[in-house]
Amino acid sequence: MATQQPTKKTTTTVKNVPVQTSSEENILFTKDNYKWMLIGLVIMAIGFFLMAGGKSGNPGAFNDKDIYSPMRITVAPILIVAGLLLEIFAIMKKTK
Repeated sequence: MATQQPTKKTTTTVKNVPVQTSSEENILFTKDNYKWMLIGLVIMAIGFFLMAGGKSGNPGAFNDKDIYSPMRITVAPILIVAGLLLEIFAIMKKTK
């Protein structure tokens, strides 16, 4: 079994006042931040997938109903923007 090592504390001085900081306070993102980032990436991937759509049955014919469908024009961009906003939220989210 591995033993848990105590957290390393360093002492620095700020304006002649010693301040102790532990290495746990210097963690940039927590598990919760990464969870929200992953959810945002999945939402953006779904939006890009919906925007790409499928191929036409006849490559020589232009089918405007497939290209200008509400799924590609409205739903997919909304999902992509929502995923980007969720990424911003995940990055800015502070730990308690």
